[in-house]
Amino acid sequence: MSHDSVVQKIWGLCHILRGDGVSYHEYISELTYLLFLKMAEETGTENLLPIGYRWNDLAAFDGDDLLSFYREMLTFLGGHANSEVVRRIYAFPTTVFSHSENLKAVIDGISKIEWHSVSADEMGRLYEGLLAKNSQDSRSGAGQYFTPRALVDCIVELVQPTLGEVVQDPAAGSGGFLISADHYVRSRNSVEGYDADPPLYEGVEIEKSTYRICLMNAFLHRLRSKIILGDALTADALELSPPDVVLANPPFGAKAGSARKLRDDISSTTNKQLAFLQHIYLSMKAGGRAAVVLPDNVLFEEGIGRKIRQDLMERCDLHTILRLPTGIFYSPGVKTNVLFFSTRENDEDDVRTDGATKRVWVYDMRHDVAKYGKKRTLTRSDFEHFIAAYGEDPQGQSERTDTGPLGRWRMFSRETIAERGDNLDLTWFADRNGDDQAADEPEDILADLLHHLHMATEEIKAVLQDLSADAGPPTELAADLSPSHE
Repeated sequence: MSHDSVVQKIWGLCHILRGDGVSYHEYISELTYLLFLKMAEETGTENLLPIGYRWNDLAAFDGDDLLSFYREMLTFLGGHANSEVVRRIYAFPTTVFSHSENLKAVIDGISKIEWHSVSADEMGRLYEGLLAKNSQDSRSGAGQYFTPRALVDCIVELVQPTLGEVVQDPAAGSGGFLISADHYVRSRNSVEGYDADPPLYEGVEIEKSTYRICLMNAFLHRLRSKIILGDALTADALELSPPDVVLANPPFGAKAGSARKLRDDISSTTNKQLAFLQHIYLSMKAGGRAAVVLPDNVLFEEGIGRKIRQDLMERCDLHTILRLPTGIFYSPGVKTNVLFFSTRENDEDDVRTDGATKRVWVYDMRHDVAKYGKKRTLTRSDFEHFIAAYGEDPQGQSERTDTGPLGRWRMFSRETIAERGDNLDLTWFADRNGDDQAADEPEDILADLLHHLHMATEEIKAVLQDLSADAGPPTELAADLSPSHE
């Protein structure tokens, strides 16, 4: 049985739960509990699980109340398993099953799959396939958090993580960037070399069910990892190491739904992406490198947005911006970019007073391109010209050639950017029609509407939260980043 066939069979079981009103994302989260038990049996790692609380105990249960036994299993594994990883995966478990019959049907469906055809090394890929399947269904609502695999792999290839480095994603989601980085490192080193000095993969995820999925994903791919349930914009970030590499796609939208205080070094802003960008460049090691997916508004937002961009270009070499086409994320209208930057090397004799960014190279994948969406997804070949233009240096220092006003690859000096008010929405094509690709599929239109409704709700929550907060001075990065100093 092929990998895709196994994924399709497991995904098909979700139809059993439709009668219980279970969403696709909840189904994937529930599968984390069940598949971990089954995969532990298949990969010979059941020693991590207490006797009596393993897959066969669940599959062979013949009592009257399977659902109660299942709930007891989840609770016991979360509190008493010897392995910390297992306890964290099953911590504070909740099940979406409301009937033993549906639970039994899913268990039987998983048992009938020809697992002998799936090797231990393929278990992680199988789980990735389920996550991708979830993201492709607009009804799941998960696609807005899922970065296309071709884009993730392209970013990793350019940033070039390597042995012994701390590779970090402060908005880890299901762990896609970390998994891709590990594939890259393993493919370029011997097993012995990798095992002697593996990278340390760190991630932070705020949503409990997604955190659980990320934990399992990292476990199945055998990552040396530290995955934190929390918010990287708060004191939770103190648990992280200074990273050599940061790969991230921070969640879209406003900061809402939490009364927790931002860290003192993060500027007070309701723009979640600006806050994450600031966190990333302030946390990196000297000589570190980062690639971050950000929406267009980060490039041109005034006030605190401009000050954060200025601070970024002062502290870091923002060497490359990739303007991504629309239609590659859950909402067809979302316009995004990848910012590539690196921090200065430590140098005690460095007395420079000028900023680290001297020039910014921009590659436009957005202008005058065919529409992306469910029928045309991103592939590796879509990035070949950009990869060649970027060059082999992960710090973006390869020799580059400006292709002129009719080409997609341009260079803008720091002086030119300053003259533009430090607006990084750098475009040069007179015809902008290619930027606005309307969704023409009913499902895409609905997904777009749902996305905008979600964003509007988050904005309202943020405003209400600010209005109800106790009066006090805003949290700022430093005096020069305070809005009062404009």
